[in-house]
Amino acid sequence: MRLPVVFYVAAAIAGSSVPAPALAQTASAYPAKTIRIIVPFTPGGGNDISARFIAQQLTQSFKQSVIVENRPGAGSTVGTDMVAKSPPDGYTLMVIHNAIAINQTLYAKLPYDATRDFAQVALVGVTTNTLVVHPSLPVKSVKDVIALAKAKPGALNYASTGGGGTSHLAMEYFRLSTGTNLVHIPYKGTAPALTDMVAGQTQVMISAMPGTVPFINARRLTALATSGKKRSVFLPELPTLNEAGVKDYEFDTWYGMHAPVKVPRDIIEKLNGAIVKALAIPEVKQQLANQGIEAGGASPEEFARYVRAEIEKMGKIIKASGARPE
Repeated sequence: MRLPVVFYVAAAIAGSSVPAPALAQTASAYPAKTIRIIVPFTPGGGNDISARFIAQQLTQSFKQSVIVENRPGAGSTVGTDMVAKSPPDGYTLMVIHNAIAINQTLYAKLPYDATRDFAQVALVGVTTNTLVVHPSLPVKSVKDVIALAKAKPGALNYASTGGGGTSHLAMEYFRLSTGTNLVHIPYKGTAPALTDMVAGQTQVMISAMPGTVPFINARRLTALATSGKKRSVFLPELPTLNEAGVKDYEFDTWYGMHAPVKVPRDIIEKLNGAIVKALAIPEVKQQLANQGIEAGGASPEEFARYVRAEIEKMGKIIKASGARPE
């Protein structure tokens, strides 16, 4: 996969202290038993969908069972900490989205360190977020939303899936970038947030595409722009927020696989190779596309650089907005 420029921001993946002969021997026999992929969220969301998809691909590739376990709690920190403290043998992995970058700054204290305790394995996929408004709002463009928000400070409510979550920070990034005053209304997940958007209780939201497109297609929400660096392959008629006048705006939701930091390097490379190979298959790409996810790829080093860049970027947004976990 050809990566966006952001993948090449500085940083490097942590190495392993295991001697080279041990690495080769371990990797050649791997996997010899069931692999667990931990998802630190409840079933049904993009993290869970991505993890189960990759589990299926790895099961086929390795001829060994790969299972998914959901370990939600405390904004994903419960399951993430469990993986950080798991034996570094390659049999406990994790699929998680932007939360691993967000939580590094969002929480004053974490039982793990995202940069020190994890090795990045592979980028699984990316889904673009969409700026949507209620059809009753008298706007036809992003510039109209900005103008209305500036004309009536505090009059527009925006929905999010919870304080400190991706939809919250995406809107805070929008608010900070445009100098507008919108009121945050947090919900406990995507479904209730979109339900109230459709009902007109809130007027604006930046939401991940998979759950939002059905409402756009039914004309119950009006899409104005997408949040990525480039136009979405799923809604190519929409401009990006950057094209629509919000200079340099970029905020995608991404899903990736991580492992405890001391997992032998050869095992990381073996996992990465299997994932990247699977993601290059046209039928596999289409299966992810059906879920609104664009297939990823990337080497461990490239993905590590991306994660570190995201930690820095999310940290700036959190500090500037004053976002707090619920």
